[in-house]
Amino acid sequence: MVPRYSRPEMTAIWSAENRYRIWWRIEVFAAEAMGKIGMIPAEDAVTIRAAYDANALAEIDIEAIDAIEAVTKHDVIAFLTWAGEKLGPEKRWLHQGMTSSDVLDTALAVQLKQAADLLIADIDALLAVLKRRAFEHKLTPTIGRSHGIHAEPTTFGLKLTQAYAEFARNRERLAAARDDVATCAISGAVGTFANIDPSVEDYVAEQMGLQVEPVSTQVIPRDRHAIFFATLGVIASSIERLATEIRHLQRTEVLEAEEYFAPGQKGSSAMPHKRNPVLTENLTGLARMVRGYVTPALENVALWHERDISHSSVERFIGPDATITLDFALARLTSVIDKLVVYPERMRKNLDRMGGLVHSQRVLLALIQAGLSREDSYALVQRNAMKVWESDGQLSLLDLLKADPEVSQRLSAEQLDDLFDLDYHLKHVDTIFDRVFGASA
Repeated sequence: MVPRYSRPEMTAIWSAENRYRIWWRIEVFAAEAMGKIGMIPAEDAVTIRAAYDANALAEIDIEAIDAIEAVTKHDVIAFLTWAGEKLGPEKRWLHQGMTSSDVLDTALAVQLKQAADLLIADIDALLAVLKRRAFEHKLTPTIGRSHGIHAEPTTFGLKLTQAYAEFARNRERLAAARDDVATCAISGAVGTFANIDPSVEDYVAEQMGLQVEPVSTQVIPRDRHAIFFATLGVIASSIERLATEIRHLQRTEVLEAEEYFAPGQKGSSAMPHKRNPVLTENLTGLARMVRGYVTPALENVALWHERDISHSSVERFIGPDATITLDFALARLTSVIDKLVVYPERMRKNLDRMGGLVHSQRVLLALIQAGLSREDSYALVQRNAMKVWESDGQLSLLDLLKADPEVSQRLSAEQLDDLFDLDYHLKHVDTIFDRVFGASA
């Protein structure tokens, strides 16, 4: 976790205090369930629950727990020892029939669910901004590029609509990954329930807002976690895709859109004229980091037999770091899109930059429809288009086509003029918007 790229609400999820409070809830609910079935004395279970309701752990003394762990070399035992000091003799029933993984894995599931809820809210905020800006520029014409080269006209609103649809899919993926990882395991050593009843697990799961893990083998299977972190990696890649688009659009030679440049902001320590896409460059780097946590999560799936702890150290890194970094990145991207400065005039200038080459396909298709073969039609259009290309857009494709006798004998000047109508390329924008946002939008 790097404070520079952290936000308080997500960071708090991974705090020691939050972790210990989740552990406490698991232990209390497990004891309560045991009391209900007579596994421990009912009156002691009631006393433990009463201590919980009275907020017996109002202040978590992390230093005291750390001091105990320095001796025990075991974090769960250290916590139980400290928490037991807040109770009377009934403390002996804490953790009855349970193993450390019951607490650790169930608590991690809660934390990942909490983190996912925040990330889903982040995506919702981003979707709202993307939708607003997409409708704002629904019919703002711009050049579409393939291989970085001018292709055919599109609209800036369609660019943002594509991003909206992608992040809407990411939201669905994350919601599914959240539900998949949010399972509870209170099954004891090697997961057989030998010393604890399955009904205890049912009760704890219900109280913690989790599903029951069908077969925990002492640990919750890490394929669930692998899918969760892989989903975060996909979201990070979507962030980078949009960030890279903005970085390209801000290049001096393009300059169709740029990040907001605040009063007093400086772009370079050496060159006063610079306005750099620093936020989207930063997002590209953050996306790399989040994706970097995917491989360790995948490697955590293969544990020895019913349990080992090779996954534990990995998750202490990737759990906080991946979610905190992605939370920051989504919030930053939302701000970038919200304040993005768009230059429609420059878009139109760039669109017209290459002498009408962007309309070449329409001419190709019109010649085919006029009776020429596709090969001959392509050759006619290409030989004129290459003259425009080599002139760096100083020549006009329309003028050259009108002057080409092999073209003019097939297509009249009026027909050629119609083929260079920009609005032709925008006629189905409404259809695409309806597909993405719904007709009611």
